[in-house]
Amino acid sequence: MLSCANCGKGEENSNKLKKCSACLSVKYCSAACQKAHRPQHKKACKRRAAELHDEKLFKDHPPREECPICLLPLSGETETELLQACCGKVICHGCIYAMAMSEGGAALCAFCRTPRASSGEEYNERLKKLMEKGNAEAFNLMAYTYATGKRGLQQDYQKARELFLKAGELGCAQAYYNLGVSYDNGHGVESDMKKATYYWELAAISGHIKGRYNLGMMEGKAGNYVRAMKLYLISARAGDKKSLEAIKAGFTVGSLQRMNMPIPFGHTKSHKMK
Repeated sequence: MLSCANCGKGEENSNKLKKCSACLSVKYCSAACQKAHRPQHKKACKRRAAELHDEKLFKDHPPREECPICLLPLSGETETELLQACCGKVICHGCIYAMAMSEGGAALCAFCRTPRASSGEEYNERLKKLMEKGNAEAFNLMAYTYATGKRGLQQDYQKARELFLKAGELGCAQAYYNLGVSYDNGHGVESDMKKATYYWELAAISGHIKGRYNLGMMEGKAGNYVRAMKLYLISARAGDKKSLEAIKAGFTVGSLQRMNMPIPFGHTKSHKMK
């Protein structure tokens, strides 16, 4: 639109008009006009904002990042890959193992050949240096350290949440996922499923497979089977086995409903913090 949705100021002022930040479908010449037009625009705004949100939420996951050494896709699992606090690279366990088995490589980083940290304190200091450079994975790992009280740090859930949020803003989907788990399980806060869902949505939009699985589980429990199946299908295509199991269970929903039997859709426990 090239005119204010409230007062109708025309094209000569179009460069000064600001879009509604929620729906992006109308423009206003001032905050006063936006406020005055709100009663008329509210329903359409919410509907369009929900459509825009779903467009982002139901996109397929982007290609996985690759290990910088072997170039195989990384899984996003702490059981199969590790952030190197010396160089800031995330390396698969296969390459780390291969380096450890090589002559003289047991105590060296597989990527930059820096000797490994000799203590938890030294490792934390290396993480802090990466954080100063804006490394999102370093913020996430330091947050996890505060959340669990490992490597000599006192457990501090509030500090962990602050660092998780910063990591998410810097692009770490895992950090948003971990925030969702914190509110789901009540780690240092009251359990709040609305906030857990919000952060899992941010994680899923950023490409986090397990965050999307958890959302599918929540939708399934709420009886929103179509949305749940869409979420499961996306994460299953990205390689999540639990989502594939949920899809199999989902195919029985229709027949079980007709027989008034319990529905197993979304019965699996959510993924935990990593």
